[in-house]
This record gives sequence, structure tokens and C-alpha cells, in this order.
Amino acid sequence: MTDTWRPAAGRVVCVGETMAALAPDPPGPAADAGRLRLSVAGAESNVAMYLADHGVAATWLSALGDDPLGRRVRGAVGAAGVDVTHVRTDPDRPTGLMLKNPAPTGTRVHYYRQGSAASALGPGLLDHPAVRTATLLHLTGITPALSPSCRDLVTRALAVPAAERPYAISFDVNHRPALWPKDTAPDLLRDLADRADIVLVGLDEAQHLWGPALTPATVRALLPGPRILVVKDGSRTATAFTESEAVSVAALRVTVVEPVGAGDAFAAGFLAGLLRGEPVHRALRLGHITAASALKVTSDRGPLPPDHCVDRLLALPDEEWEAYGG
Repeated sequence: MTDTWRPAAGRVVCVGETMAALAPDPPGPAADAGRLRLSVAGAESNVAMYLADHGVAATWLSALGDDPLGRRVRGAVGAAGVDVTHVRTDPDRPTGLMLKNPAPTGTRVHYYRQGSAASALGPGLLDHPAVRTATLLHLTGITPALSPSCRDLVTRALAVPAAERPYAISFDVNHRPALWPKDTAPDLLRDLADRADIVLVGLDEAQHLWGPALTPATVRALLPGPRILVVKDGSRTATAFTESEAVSVAALRVTVVEPVGAGDAFAAGFLAGLLRGEPVHRALRLGHITAASALKVTSDRGPLPPDHCVDRLLALPDEEWEAYGG
């Protein structure tokens, strides 16, 4: 396979909101729950935690309320091996909260995050020393939906031409319709994604945003700017488009307990693969392996397989990998 651009090895900084999360325990409709389990949920901190699991130095930058939920969030992310020393405590705004409501037709998520501490983040965060010294800055399409200042943060980060940035930028489209004013997401998310170095998007969300007839190849035509574009087709395949080739790898078959968090896990696995110099097809495999760990648990993050199991899966011939795939 043709060699391709990849970010240099080094520290990854993930910027975005993490909330306290309540979910029924045991899983089931929230209305029927005898008790609720408290955990944490945030796309960017999920990525940071999984990167740390893969041995990649990761920093999470955000803001939390000066409240018990904020302390719970900070402790949980830090305990996963992520640097949380730069997370700001806001004395005037609360930590965001979400409620998961599992049902046979899918999981609904209810947000209580308006006016949260993280919604006050702004473009000044990009001047933080942790950002300026990063190898890779990871952002998602959730952040610009939180507030005008958060939108300014992401817009400013991606306004700088790639050749002039001191770090690469990865951007997971991560479209959350409930957070966006009507009809504002498609154009803005397309513009932001096209300016990033690495972009991850689900085929289903691309079809929702930009047209129901889209295929992975036509998503690439819509987003020619990224050096690497990954289009994830659910439980079937993920295709990475580089500047010179397209590489597809089948997802692993797995019994799904809870799908929330799998996209973040995939992003972290794929980025970890690139950062450690893996070829694109092995980085995609590492994304699938990491996503499978999230799919098997009710929380956003599950345990990775032992290193020797990961190494064995990465080294499988294509036909043997396909035997595990969907």
C-alpha cells in the first residue's frame, strides 16, 4: 500500500464538554429503573481515555462546575490516565448532565447542559500552552453546537491553513441534531470538516446532513480537503480515503450491548494507530477493535483486549480478518 501522511507522534489534546451521565442500572427504560448509575460522558474525553489506554499521551481541556458532578467527572477522566490538570473550574456555571433512556428501538439521550461551564469555552483556549505544544488537536462537531463562543473556538482553530498550524487537527463530525438550531448544521459542519487534517464521519450522519444517496466515495467528493477522511458504515465497514488511495476494512462482529461511545472509541483507535506509525489498514483495524470494546458495555468505555490479542488481530491476513468481520 502507498505510504500516506500521518500526524507526528506526540501528545494529543482533546477539547470539549464532558457531562455527568445517569443511566438505568440494570439497563432498561429509564421510567422503569429501580436505580440510576452515575458515570461520565463526553465524546472528546472518551477519545482521550481510549488514547491513554493505547499508551498515547492525552490531555483533556474543558471546564467543569464547582460542584460534586464536576469533581466526579474530573476524577474519572484523570483516573483513566488522561492529563486533566488544565481543566478549569467555573464557580458560576454547573457541570452538564445527560440521561440515557435505553429502549428496544434505540437509546434516547436527554441533555441538561444549557449554560454549563463548558458552554462558556471560547477561542482564547487555543492560546493555552497545552494546545500550542500539542502534536494533534482533536475536536468534534458537538462543540460548535453548544454556544456561540464554542462555535468561535472551533471555527478559529480550523480557520488557520493546515500548513501554518503548529499541530494537526482531527475532527469527528459527531452530529447531534438535538443540539443544533434547525438547518444550521449541514453547511457549518461541512465547512469545518473540510478544513481539518483528519476527519471521521458516519455514513448515516453524512446522509442525514448532506443527502440520502451519499456513498463513501461521494462523501469524499464533498470533503476533498482532509488529508485523511474516514467514512464509517455502521457495523459493516470503515473506509479511509487518503491523498492517494481508499482503504476499506470490515468491522468486527460483536453482540451490541450499548452503541453510545463506539464512534469515539473507533476514533481513538484509528488515531492511535496513525500516531504509532501503523499503515492505514492496521489503523482502521485498531479502530474497529477499540469500538468493539465500547459496544460490549453499557458505559461509554469498555476494557481493551490484552495487548497480545490486539497484536494478533492486527497481524491477521486479510481473509482471516474478514472471517471475524461483519
